[in-house]
Amino acid sequence: MSIVPSAHFVRGPILLAGLAIAVFAAARVEVAPRAVAAPAAAATQTLLEGVRQIAAPGVPGPLAVFGGKAFAVVAGQTGGDHQAAVVAAAAWKSGRVVAFGHTGYLDGKTLAIADTGRLMLNAVCWAGKTTAIHRDRLRVAVWHQSGLLAFLKQQGINAESLEAGAWPHVVSSCQVVCLDSGSLSEGQVRAVGQFVQQGGGLVAASLGWGWLQLHLGKTLLADHPGNRLLAPAGIVWLDGALQRTAVEGYAAGPPPRLCHAMAALEALGASAKGGKSLDKQDMAQALATVIDAVRGLPPDDRLLRPALERIERAYVADIVPTAKQPLTAANPLGRLALTLHIESLRRLPPEAIRAEPAAAAFPGLAPDDAPRVTRSVAVDTAVPDWHSTGLYAAPGEVITATVAAGSSAAGLWLRIGAHRDTLWHKDSWSRWPEICVRTPLTAPTTRLASPLGGMIYVEVGSGAPPGRVSLSIAHAVEAAYFVLGETELSRWRDAIRSRPAPWAELASDKVILTVPAREIRSLDDPAELMRYWDRVLDCDAELAGIPAQRRRPERYLADVQISVGYMHSGYPIMTHLDAAPLMVSKSRLTDKGQAWGLYHEMGHNHQSSDWTFEGTTEVTVNLFSLYVIEKLCGCPAAAAHPAIAPAARAKALAAYVAGGRSFETWKKEPFLALQMYMQLIEGFGWDPLKRVIAEYRKLPAAEHPKTDEEKRDQWMVRYSQTVGRNLGPFFAAWGVPTSASARASIAQLPGWMPSGLAALAPR
Repeated sequence: MSIVPSAHFVRGPILLAGLAIAVFAAARVEVAPRAVAAPAAAATQTLLEGVRQIAAPGVPGPLAVFGGKAFAVVAGQTGGDHQAAVVAAAAWKSGRVVAFGHTGYLDGKTLAIADTGRLMLNAVCWAGKTTAIHRDRLRVAVWHQSGLLAFLKQQGINAESLEAGAWPHVVSSCQVVCLDSGSLSEGQVRAVGQFVQQGGGLVAASLGWGWLQLHLGKTLLADHPGNRLLAPAGIVWLDGALQRTAVEGYAAGPPPRLCHAMAALEALGASAKGGKSLDKQDMAQALATVIDAVRGLPPDDRLLRPALERIERAYVADIVPTAKQPLTAANPLGRLALTLHIESLRRLPPEAIRAEPAAAAFPGLAPDDAPRVTRSVAVDTAVPDWHSTGLYAAPGEVITATVAAGSSAAGLWLRIGAHRDTLWHKDSWSRWPEICVRTPLTAPTTRLASPLGGMIYVEVGSGAPPGRVSLSIAHAVEAAYFVLGETELSRWRDAIRSRPAPWAELASDKVILTVPAREIRSLDDPAELMRYWDRVLDCDAELAGIPAQRRRPERYLADVQISVGYMHSGYPIMTHLDAAPLMVSKSRLTDKGQAWGLYHEMGHNHQSSDWTFEGTTEVTVNLFSLYVIEKLCGCPAAAAHPAIAPAARAKALAAYVAGGRSFETWKKEPFLALQMYMQLIEGFGWDPLKRVIAEYRKLPAAEHPKTDEEKRDQWMVRYSQTVGRNLGPFFAAWGVPTSASARASIAQLPGWMPSGLAALAPR
């Protein structure tokens, strides 16, 4: 079993309002592990000597630090107020290790940025138990990193390339090995581990999320060679990304003590026993650190896992979060118990998975007497991503996918669960924070089970060759599933809409809706509904300048809790459960602006950065909302949203002018900025806007705008040329800056100013 990793995991602030020591006074378990050695202050000082700032090659990922002799060296931001190591080090028996959170740190170009090279020099010398002054005495072997090899030689270090056939000889005769830990074979993992424990030095780099993307079929970072190597030293690479803390990348300086998972768990344990309390920020940091470490620990870890297992046993009652009784950050040990429980399920074989009590609340149970069926599925691999099957996996029950003889399932995955949003970063969990499972279809027969259950999909990955694949799925529960142009309405009304699974899907070749089955039990005409949704998608395509025929359908999915906002764009577009009745009601979808939010999120899926500059992400998206509502709902813009009613527009514009037409204000008020676009539409109609947007799709790569200034300039110039009017004064009246050269290029055109703005234009 594997739970889908989140390649770009972002943690938000964990709110602990009102948290008091009394909450933990009745702690149920001794949670503190053996005492954590104080961070090696002298080693940190040595490693950071002469280092103020280091580079951020690409998007580095975090490291979990949990060993008694391991410590964070440099930290990055994890999305909120939390930090995690991007560089870590450890003493491991007789040897030393320094680990970096991106393979780019082994590249010569990266080493030339800020003080990155100095940190690398310090790391190699510290791992080799010498000083920079005596670096000429070191013998360093470098595995497949020509840029690093050249850098070390330039620094006066005796460095040589480590070739495949020379491993035993070179490794045994050098003091330090430098390598990408994600590329090691099992034999090399053993050889390097023995080398370090016997006194050698290791400088290693890798990238957790990158390794997962490059190793299709792998869903657990415990399988990462570097993690198998360094977990005994108390360092592992994690999934996720780190934000910068300095202009060039990351500010150097001793990271917070609570970046160390063992120290963080000790602090949580002390607070739980009524000892030293933690303030909100420290509590949030400690909890995030331990949760991250839990998600990266190998199953055989004996450093941190024993204490966590005691927590799991003591807090077993807290692993059933619901909307009515969410698991909040005010119960950090309960959250740790659930985290470890979820992680413990990852490596269990399907036959060992049992239904979890939390499944009854979400995503739901199938009736015990519902027939378990076998159904055939045909997958066109030219259509990427998820392919619906109309089947549901009951919690704790094994489903079996069998690929037909002669078919190749290369690049295909079997998935249980549509609710892919992860909630690890949320301060309150109304369901398990991660509930989908998937596994590659690498054998003729594949078995999979989910402790929570969910809709069943065949997922077409990027490596799947084109063709059709036939397979059967056994021991599943039928779900209400309507496909426009395929499903007969009589069968839908008589039988299909009453199928027993708790979730249902309505599909066309342009959009698929996934909603609780209760929302469609009385739906008589899903064909009319889905034809309307097709028109919505066609409107978006018209405005975006793309073909109406899509490579794969867009998706909407309702959830009890989502990762961010009330709704968000993506695949699928995520909504809360209260939006599900609206999604399946044509009368409500066409009633004025009721569905503004649904159209808004689909608009995000059609935006282009070419014509969306800073401050307009939540502005140009609403062009799609306006277009759909005007074309399909017969609703004027004034009635589509209260913020753009005539009185509201006039009031906002007057306040903006009175405030001096600050572009900074314009960028912060989406509905104010939307007025500018609406005036263009009201003045020239929709066709010029569509022609301008379409122009960008035809541009050679070199002509696409690169900066915000270029985006504003091109938008003004292209629009002016399309409508045959000089819009420079119009942009100036709104306070939107453009360059003198751009304005000069359209100066020969006759000017234009809408009547509502003419009196307010600057003189």
